Amino acid sequence: MSNLPSIEGKSIVEALSEICRLHPGKVVFTTSFGYEDQVVTDIICTNHLPVEIVTLDTGRLFEESYKVFNRTLEKYKIDIKTYHPSGEAVGKMLSEKGPLSFYESVENRKECCYIRKVVPLKEALDGHEVWITGLRSEQSANREKMNAIEWDEGFGMIKYNPLHDWTLDDVKTHIKENKVPYNVLHDRGFVSIGCAPCTRAIESGEDFRAGRWWWENNSKKECGLHTHGK
Repeated sequence: MSNLPSIEGKSIVEALSEICRLHPGKVVFTTSFGYEDQVVTDIICTNHLPVEIVTLDTGRLFEESYKVFNRTLEKYKIDIKTYHPSGEAVGKMLSEKGPLSFYESVENRKECCYIRKVVPLKEALDGHEVWITGLRSEQSANREKMNAIEWDEGFGMIKYNPLHDWTLDDVKTHIKENKVPYNVLHDRGFVSIGCAPCTRAIESGEDFRAGRWWWENNSKKECGLHTHGK
């Protein structure tokens, strides 16, 4: 395991600056254009930090997600490198199981997530040493276990979660005060936004992750991108 950069007592900008200094040209941030990711994008861009910003286009995203993608490009005048799933792998899955196989079993859903998200993510992270995310510890029981900075065993790299201790109110305040573009689905009860067939709005009092793969009824649901291994 690589030595983790010391970020104790540092602000997010200071920590990101130190990480970029220690790993020049090897720091990448993955965004899905949700509330948290938009905050991290704003911090990176307004402070001109040398972090590569990338996103995964699964082919099943909401139209609203593409719109905030475009508004982000317009506001910050940046490039966001986009990664896609293999057309051959997607075609094979659809031919054999149909377009809605993920509703039929957890195994099928994980297969779809693996093809559309995990494999492209591996490509996006390749050649980098530090992965920046927009994860917050209060988002789910699984994410409570993560640290602000940790070693991701699955991808073999350092992972920094700058919003680790932020609340949802903290995120919303930053969005409002800094006029950060955000996905309007958040105003319609969508807290966590993924692929359109697999995401719904949540009701008051429901778990943060209840709107993702809701038919599985498990608050620890993940797609395979974040395992929080150290």
